[in-house]
Amino acid sequence: MNQRVFFYVRSHGYEFPKDGFGMQGTSLQVVPGGKARLKIHRVNIAERLYRITGEGIYRDSVLLGRAVAIARPVLNGQVLGQDSVLTAVYRGKLYWFWGDTQQPAHPLGNFHASGAVSELPGSGGLDPQQGVQLEYFVDQEGKSRPMAPMAGEGPTWIEALTVLHDQSGKERLYAIYAKVRPNSLDAYRRGIAVFDDAEERFQHLADWPMDSAVHPAGHTFKHTEEGVEYVYFAFPLPVVRVRANTADFCRPDAYQAYTCLQPAATLSGKNAPTGSKPSANRIDRSDDGRVRWGWKASTAPVSPQQQASLINSGVLKPSEALLHLQDPDSGKPLLAHRGSVYWNAYRQRWVMIVCEQFGTSVLGEIWYAEADTPLGPWVYARKIVTHEKQSFYNPKQHPEFDKLGGRIIFFEGTYTHTFSGNPERTPRYDYNQMMYKLDLADYRLVLPVPVYRFVASDKTIRWAAVPQAAEARQAEVAFFALDRPR
Repeated sequence: MNQRVFFYVRSHGYEFPKDGFGMQGTSLQVVPGGKARLKIHRVNIAERLYRITGEGIYRDSVLLGRAVAIARPVLNGQVLGQDSVLTAVYRGKLYWFWGDTQQPAHPLGNFHASGAVSELPGSGGLDPQQGVQLEYFVDQEGKSRPMAPMAGEGPTWIEALTVLHDQSGKERLYAIYAKVRPNSLDAYRRGIAVFDDAEERFQHLADWPMDSAVHPAGHTFKHTEEGVEYVYFAFPLPVVRVRANTADFCRPDAYQAYTCLQPAATLSGKNAPTGSKPSANRIDRSDDGRVRWGWKASTAPVSPQQQASLINSGVLKPSEALLHLQDPDSGKPLLAHRGSVYWNAYRQRWVMIVCEQFGTSVLGEIWYAEADTPLGPWVYARKIVTHEKQSFYNPKQHPEFDKLGGRIIFFEGTYTHTFSGNPERTPRYDYNQMMYKLDLADYRLVLPVPVYRFVASDKTIRWAAVPQAAEARQAEVAFFALDRPR
């Protein structure tokens, strides 16, 4: 106290100026009641806003007697850390669910999903720029309690939150769940759950066959195709769908996958092929050798990792693949891990926020991409968040937070040292959710979009960025070009 002290300043995706000795930081006079403002340059395109979960979110502000936006700024629901968020707008409120949750009483506090609700912005909820007022589902001791305590040993993991109307027209909240063994974390049972409004927890509704070719997961959205409304499951690509009604949602044989495999084929499990090129005889090809991608029932989707393996083994040519995500400047491909896809009114396109696997960090690089349809073409992407030996995985957009007609979007992800190779944990922040915002008007997000070649109704050949529905069926991508100035 009462002397100059050098403070190092470092933050993922941000830079502080170096002094003459190459050190990032500054020297401050430390006195009682003193204050200083340090400006730091943002390298990320996305702007980091705040931490949503965990303890001590605004601990220092409280100690200083400063006003904060949320009601429980130090400890909420006895939550120390939470993994991977799921959200759904249900009966006028935003419902939140997380995976494994750490608590003060024990690091392995709740492994059967935790939950909370918040009011929507404009309906009593906070401006997402400020924060989120979470009201946790808690037990008698005020601890965040299990929301999906399904029978059997090991954790319960839920996925694919979906709101549908039952036969009476009443909104119901559904989820897909898996029971996993505590040591290996391998799933040994799967099922469908429905939220019990009286008990305020998920209840088992139906079993899901473990040998099913399709296991829906990820984040869902609804989209109408040829007059039929479907629920799509983005994991990260929305290549699994089912008709948007409660009866079909509960029938595994009603699910379709957009895949290049032959009907009823899989790439893993007991029905997987064998041989030196085991996947070649499972690819669906026409008589002239063309790969037939299409919606097929009881057939497995092809993940980005499987697609990369098929290309590397020579089973698929790169031109035959569905996903082509790459950096527009270097052309370097990126391997998509998990993410979410939603329609964006500002861009009039589908927007994907996705985590890269094995990028400059193992699971800490987040990319932005957009496409004309849920299936793509997904080609060019821009990195919007970076981390140095730190993970930031399972990013989730919050379309209900969009501002300025979708120009400003918000997303969050799990910040942790896990999988990163970094032995150091960021105190209070590790294994928690961080919120970001992204301005889609940023010139750095101007990406090449497809221009289609098609035969118009008058038999002339034309080109357009978005052809009419009748013409789109036989349109082909001619080239890519910028649709707005940079």
